Amino acid sequence: MAEGLLRARAGDQFEIVSAGTRPGTVRSEAILALDELGIDIRSHRSKHVDEFAGQSFRYVITVCDNAREACPIYPADTEMVHWSFEDPSVLEGTVDERLAEFCRIRDQISVRLDSWLKNLSQRRVDPQSPD
Repeated sequence: MAEGLLRARAGDQFEIVSAGTRPGTVRSEAILALDELGIDIRSHRSKHVDEFAGQSFRYVITVCDNAREACPIYPADTEMVHWSFEDPSVLEGTVDERLAEFCRIRDQISVRLDSWLKNLSQRRVDPQSPD
């Protein structure tokens, strides 16, 4: 969901890739949750971080604690950003209950991304401003 949200908000500013430490399938609940915002992630696929081994990144954002702990080490010039969100894929319940949780996490990620993008924009205007 984070990849889809970031692509929708700043895909023209960044080359965006997404990967996990335990990839699976893109969950139907994630597709539906982003569909509600007009963001189509049906063509996205779950990727393992190893697919990007050896590549350099300006920013690496982790969105759950497991990913942060298992994330590969990146060069010193990579800015590591960590946001601790619940993993909605492990939640149980009815289809509607699971979708509601995906939407809740989607909204939390969305708020965090907007704040991060605003902060980046301010840092570009004033490179001396604190992170």
